[in-house]
Amino acid sequence: MAVTRHGSADRVRLWRWRSNPLRRRSDRVEAWIVLLTWVLVVLGGAIAGLVAAGAADRALAAQRAKAHAVSAVLTERAPKSSQATTDGSRSDTVLARVRWTAPGGSTHTGRTEAEPGAAAGTRVTVWTDRTGELVDAPLNPAEATIQAAATGVLAGTGTGAAVWTVGRLARVRLDRRRLAEWDMEWERVGPQWRKRMTG
Repeated sequence: MAVTRHGSADRVRLWRWRSNPLRRRSDRVEAWIVLLTWVLVVLGGAIAGLVAAGAADRALAAQRAKAHAVSAVLTERAPKSSQATTDGSRSDTVLARVRWTAPGGSTHTGRTEAEPGAAAGTRVTVWTDRTGELVDAPLNPAEATIQAAATGVLAGTGTGAAVWTVGRLARVRLDRRRLAEWDMEWERVGPQWRKRMTG
């Protein structure tokens, strides 16, 4: 019984491609819309995902190339209690003032994350740009790969959804046009049917 239903469904899906005297021009148009929509969903989504993932990977690699790990020294004892984060939880680190020497030999100071209660003089690693200013720690290669892949998946999914939506809207407009044509045809043929029924 299930096989019969599946076969019937396949015949219904493919009937627009068959030579059929009842097939209208709008049916052929709809068949092409469906085919092109799915081709573009698959190919467009895949291409968009690969391009987005590649762009994200290059951007993260450039960020890693610009950041340099530098040894710094705490200039004061770090606070003993960590600050609450925006979601109400507490961070494992605190902000403390540090001093470091840039590659050019200039001395800089700033605030960076450190262990709570760390004594002055404790060495910590900070990340700086080429000018010696503090920057956020870059993602390591494994984290960057995961983020680039996630970016690609989101871009591919979004592109596929957008293409599918456009295809669906085109089919809705086509359905409305067919209904309007059907109404016009019925207005022309309907009176003749009524005459036959009453005659």
